[in-house]
Amino acid sequence: MPRFLAGFLVVSGLLGAARDTVIFDTDSGLFGDDGAALVMLARSPAQIAIQGITIVPGNVWAPQGAEYMFHILDLLKRSQLTVATGAESPLIHTTAMSKEFDRRWGGLGYTGAFAQDPAAVIPAPGSKLSTRKARRDAVNFLIAEIERHPGEITILALGPMTNIALALRMKPDIETKIKRIVFMGGNIRVPGNATPAAEFNFWFDPEAARIVLRSRIPKKMMFGLDICNLAKIKKAEFDQIANVRSPITDIFREDLGNRYPGFLKKPDAIGYMWDSLAAAFLLDPDFVTKSESRYVDVQTTWGQFYGSTTPLDRRATPAATPVTVMLGLDFKRVFTLYKNLLTKAE
Repeated sequence: MPRFLAGFLVVSGLLGAARDTVIFDTDSGLFGDDGAALVMLARSPAQIAIQGITIVPGNVWAPQGAEYMFHILDLLKRSQLTVATGAESPLIHTTAMSKEFDRRWGGLGYTGAFAQDPAAVIPAPGSKLSTRKARRDAVNFLIAEIERHPGEITILALGPMTNIALALRMKPDIETKIKRIVFMGGNIRVPGNATPAAEFNFWFDPEAARIVLRSRIPKKMMFGLDICNLAKIKKAEFDQIANVRSPITDIFREDLGNRYPGFLKKPDAIGYMWDSLAAAFLLDPDFVTKSESRYVDVQTTWGQFYGSTTPLDRRATPAATPVTVMLGLDFKRVFTLYKNLLTKAE
């Protein structure tokens, strides 16, 4: 074999080995941080192969989340990607429970899908409802892909972990076949954003988060509020993206400008990268400047601390693997990556 050809094959093999195979588990709203995360990965094909998108209730109910995902995929011209809904609700938590929590203790912030009609599905602004239908087998899809690619699948979990917990309960042996799970959720040293004690994704389905955190998944990477609170998006950052005109930046401008946090109406508002940080980690992990390993659990006793992050009692779960908790970042570095990918020409 000619030497130059052999060298080419070696380099190609190394590049192929470095490509991350990802299942994108999301509770996407119109765009926000989930949509930005999808755009970032879809526009990085040399690094990321998206195996499929699984939808979980959280920010919105699953049918609405699928509708928003279809719209973003159309804008990206990636309509061939599998989209599947799974769980229809959290394992135990209900709208009635959240209302009773607020009646008893108050302080309930964002409640996501619990404040919405589960049967309502609306199109993205300026568009029509998609003619496509999501598959309804997200949990089985997760299991099948993990079994088909043992040790190769990264799960990017950007919402409550209901789909993933159900997959682990249905097929416990897949735990050790997952390469890693990178997730946004929880809070260690800072207050919550759903309740004073709990971060939203953990609070929406604490029982699911507990199943995942107590599992034997070899690597668990946590982007909780501790690091997310450091990745603030202000009007200056918003303008750098919104002022570049494209279908993606238009929906970014519509969502962050007119909805949350509402920069076009409230120039002093502050948003956060949240889920986009977890996605960025798959592309440039070195933006994280501080992390620590912990055994992490979730409070599942209903009360004021429902959904809060707690230390794991390893006597009860000796097989559980630790969690790498991300705590510090180089914001300039990660924001530059975020901005460049959102404004990238197709």
